[in-house]
Amino acid sequence: MKAFEKCPVCGGELIEKEVEKLLRGGSDVAVLRVKADICLHCGERLFSEETVQKFEQIRNDLTHHRIESFEPLGNAYKAA
Repeated sequence: MKAFEKCPVCGGELIEKEVEKLLRGGSDVAVLRVKADICLHCGERLFSEETVQKFEQIRNDLTHHRIESFEPLGNAYKAA
């Protein structure tokens, strides 16, 4: 069962989709594909409590540079 039947921001209809989420911790970034309820009106993304806990753990790992379990994707650069 969904936590919300309608979007808590605007009242719009929600659909479940797989989305890409970027998580930052320190100078590292992780890319995840997770399920979320997406509002068709305003685009708000609603994640399950379990998914949010996963986000917190990954951010903590990134912040403390515990990246052994992550797969490298390439290099990122910041423009001056």
